[in-house]
Amino acid sequence: MLTLHRVRGVWASGDGAVPSGTEAGPGHAVVVDGSRFAAVGPYEELFAAYGERARVREWDGVLTPGRYERDAVALLESAYWPDPREADALGTEPLTGPALAALDMTDTRWGASARRGVQRLLAAGTTALAGPFTRPAVRTAVARSGLRDRPVAPPRAGGEADFTVLTQDGTCLATAIGGRLVYRRR
Repeated sequence: MLTLHRVRGVWASGDGAVPSGTEAGPGHAVVVDGSRFAAVGPYEELFAAYGERARVREWDGVLTPGRYERDAVALLESAYWPDPREADALGTEPLTGPALAALDMTDTRWGASARRGVQRLLAAGTTALAGPFTRPAVRTAVARSGLRDRPVAPPRAGGEADFTVLTQDGTCLATAIGGRLVYRRR
């Protein structure tokens, strides 16, 4: 399936920040065909070439490579991401150190924590992370998420369609891995 993503700009860096000088007007787009970028260029040209066959998504942000999370092992294997139903007792932020040691951490609980942590990473625009993960439940959660274990590449024709769309203040609007939206801000 073809998807034409119309954005305010296309930026090739993957550090998770939108530069203040980024083009802020309409006119930029990428075409995603399955899991790959088919084209990157001016919206009008891409719409003329693909518009009748493509689903069009419009984002009020800048399309960038997703974030590469170098601290993923610490975030997912050395922290507990509380379930929202535990917020009254444990809060909403990750628990580490003595607070983590006080919990009864089974494989099931590690897996659920990792899934919640992965969701937070996707909501921050992460498309790739550093491993390796030693806990089987965490490894499974990461593998099922689609997150990749390597640095991200800039958007280019033929490249993997891993990207995030960020507002000017850095808020993540959408995250896609292999052309599939895995997070969309509501």
